Amino acid sequence: MMRLTCPWCGERPESEFNCGGTTAIQRPQLDCSDQEWGRYLFFRRNPKGEHAERWRHTYGCGMWFNLLRDTVTHEVHEVYGITEARPQKAETAEVVMP
Repeated sequence: MMRLTCPWCGERPESEFNCGGTTAIQRPQLDCSDQEWGRYLFFRRNPKGEHAERWRHTYGCGMWFNLLRDTVTHEVHEVYGITEARPQKAETAEVVMP
């Protein structure tokens, strides 16, 4: 079982958390085209290796935070606050065009 470290509560089992997806994805404007909205909803990178993700300690303090996790080994490399800048070593989350 994967264990995550909440910045406020410490290390806990993954079952206490919910993943909120990739960090730093910009939502398009409300008047965007259907094609642009579709790219935002459905076309994301799915990297193998280090990935920046947003998590919520749902069954704990309820706080959101970001982490860098290896998608192959599930090893967590770094945990940082939701308003903090992403560490430079993370890959960017770009939208892939169909």
